[in-house]
Amino acid sequence: MATERTFRALMVQGTGSDVGKSMLVAGLCRAYVKRGLKVAPFKPQNMSNNAAVTPDGGEIGRAQALQARAAGVPLSVHMNPVLLKPQSEIGAQVVVQGRVEGNALARDYHELKPKLLPRVLESFAITGADADLVIVEGAGSPAEVNLREGDIANMGFAEAANVPVVLVGDIDRGGVIASILGTFELLTDNEAALTKGFVINKFRGDVSLFDEGVTILEDRTARSCFGVVPYFTEARKLPQEDAMALDYRARGEANAGRIKIAVPRLARIANFDDLDPLAAEPDVALEIIDPGTPLPLDADMVLIPGSKATLADLGQIRDEGWDIDILALHRRGATIVGLCAGYQILGHTVADPDGTEGPPGEAPGLGLLDITTVLGGDKALVERAGRELASGEAITGYEMHIGETTGAGTANPWLGLDDGRPEGARSADGRVMACYLHGLFAADGFRRAFLSNLGGESSGVAYEAEVDRVLDELADHLSAHLDLDGILAVAE
Repeated sequence: MATERTFRALMVQGTGSDVGKSMLVAGLCRAYVKRGLKVAPFKPQNMSNNAAVTPDGGEIGRAQALQARAAGVPLSVHMNPVLLKPQSEIGAQVVVQGRVEGNALARDYHELKPKLLPRVLESFAITGADADLVIVEGAGSPAEVNLREGDIANMGFAEAANVPVVLVGDIDRGGVIASILGTFELLTDNEAALTKGFVINKFRGDVSLFDEGVTILEDRTARSCFGVVPYFTEARKLPQEDAMALDYRARGEANAGRIKIAVPRLARIANFDDLDPLAAEPDVALEIIDPGTPLPLDADMVLIPGSKATLADLGQIRDEGWDIDILALHRRGATIVGLCAGYQILGHTVADPDGTEGPPGEAPGLGLLDITTVLGGDKALVERAGRELASGEAITGYEMHIGETTGAGTANPWLGLDDGRPEGARSADGRVMACYLHGLFAADGFRRAFLSNLGGESSGVAYEAEVDRVLDELADHLSAHLDLDGILAVAE
């Protein structure tokens, strides 16, 4: 079934995960905006625990939030109508048009997908209603033929909405010719007809060395190559959606700053872009600590991030012995910070009586804050503004959590919100602090004061302005290496 529409659309699909689809879509959004077009991003189905709050109190994938920013348009739940937030190896929370509609095992969700297609198409129409061009991002690969039935993420959506496709291959991981040709081999005739050309992404070195490869691919696919894109190193400065983006820090590719911040890599880590403003500071050495590795006892600070499964990740902290490390670091004078699930974990107990995030249960927390948490109730999805009480510096952020935290520790809050409410808790010694707000380290003045208290210095970088600078550079990078006219010409 094809939809009638008044706007043009183009879909970017990849030969696999992590080929750079999200970054390409963000860059294309900004590039076409620079050409005077009204552009909007769209992703039918996403799987990520890194999400953003929309102005109407919903949530979408972080990548679509960045793409909307690149396009200069407000966030909307319709830009990512189906968001899957993994809670276990086989199950996820299902968010449809910004609202939680329950949990589903992988097998159950497979049966649910056909019922979601009409709502996906509805959101697509709403997204494009005020746009000249909608750039759609696929998920994973269209060649997963075992998942073709009921597909809404790749070719299933492209066929239903009659959207032409550009296929992206990642040469950095090797085997790009095989991955592109193999993908074409597995497409049906209708899917192949929708696929108008391909892009080679993440090339390192002399691009001309791949001229023969381009010729082979064009001959074998009977499709045009829209360009070979050199590796864009600045991409690491942009908010990332996939937890694989944390790998470079886990490998020690971080700044060699005076302030060492250790972050335990939780199995269900969520909203980890909280780390990005800190990682961008030259005076900060932010280290992601992988399972099987103790927390460094010379760390100046431990940051416990958000999680999609608080009790499960609290169990992981104990299994890894990270609880012992955190308590030892606190005794040594380190600062301990908890954000969202991290806030809950720092209290006396975390209880999930109704099995909101997994099997019902209760577990002792780390006991560094005099609070207790009960999971359940409606999900808080709201943007906030306020100040850090100690420094008086302004902060902004957003809540994205289920549960209520109470206790004597909340009488000494970390933050004060503009609506008059206190937020979070701070220990009597001032070295343990936590709250439900994500995104607060993006506030430059607050971050500067925070690092000063740790004995370091801020570079003075304006973080949000830096994100926009990199988006501009990404757009210019793509404009220099892609046939933007040719890509726009195939949009329908």
